[in-house]
Amino acid sequence: MISTVVWGTGNVGRAAIRAVEAHPTLKLTAVLVHHPDKVGRDAADLAGLDGQLGVTATDDIEAVLAATPQAVVYAASGDLRPDEALADIGRAIRAGAVVVTPALYALYDQRNAPPELRDPILAAIADGGGSLFVSGVDPGWGNDVLPLLVSGLGSTIDAIRCQEIFDYSTYDQEDSVRHLIGMGHPLDYEPLMLAETVPTMVWGGQIRLMARALGAELDDIRETLERRALDSAVSTRTMGDFEAGTQGAVRFEVQGIVGGVPRIVIEHVTRIHPSCAPDWPTPPDGAGAHRVIIEGRPRIEVTVEATDEGENRSAGGNATAVGRLVGAIDWLVDREPGLYDALDVPLRPATGKLGRSKQ
Repeated sequence: MISTVVWGTGNVGRAAIRAVEAHPTLKLTAVLVHHPDKVGRDAADLAGLDGQLGVTATDDIEAVLAATPQAVVYAASGDLRPDEALADIGRAIRAGAVVVTPALYALYDQRNAPPELRDPILAAIADGGGSLFVSGVDPGWGNDVLPLLVSGLGSTIDAIRCQEIFDYSTYDQEDSVRHLIGMGHPLDYEPLMLAETVPTMVWGGQIRLMARALGAELDDIRETLERRALDSAVSTRTMGDFEAGTQGAVRFEVQGIVGGVPRIVIEHVTRIHPSCAPDWPTPPDGAGAHRVIIEGRPRIEVTVEATDEGENRSAGGNATAVGRLVGAIDWLVDREPGLYDALDVPLRPATGKLGRSKQ
């Protein structure tokens, strides 16, 4: 059994505890938390599982890493604390652990990551012998392994479009939704996630990964952006009220230009309420979905809907990101130490898990 630590117990960490516990070759040996109210609580309680797992949460990072775990699922956010996340991940790699994480978007396409991110990781790998694989949903499997797999079903390919279409009132990160993305702010507010070049920083690596797998040469990566205001005030179940005239929907694209034409496109359509921008693409049931469209012959369209934690679509998306990462751990443990990306790490069947689900 591969000794595995889950570091962080928020939206991703809760799912990570459940995924590690369900995996037939992993053993949960520690859970690291930041908030003092979580210290001493059983991992099952933190993950919403019945019973006890016999692993109590701790904030003693040094002691956990001194026990030399074989793997660490780093589930703490890197959105607002990238330097701290990079330092944490480096510590775990230096302890000899295989680290999997959705943090640090620039490392999804590790070959083209900036030296200030890539070099410290490579130094940690050389010092400690650990490994790193960074992936998620979108960015992540929704715009790397899934579209590439589906593209192989086509005879001719004119373009690949990956869409995330979501009602973000279900997303359990209010600060990110309101301030990073700008929902509920006046349209003259400039949210960080929508600032020029930031979408390319986050999703450009996915464009490059797909182009590399397809043997396509990119001319450029471009961005488009549209924002819509709410026509009237709305009240949401999970995030409260949003005033009329404030941002209620966002639509942007990150486009991979091949031969002067957008051939590889990652599109986000995000609303805080379905009444805003009804003419934009919508998910099948209004809540949220990831979609891949292969324009060519034949035309292929695949829509993925995931739910978890009370039929919540955002929680379902987080759980699929965790499934991809946790499912890669035993593969990574058997490989040489290194820095890996989605084209290196295969998407594998859930071997040994059929009929073994735990609540």
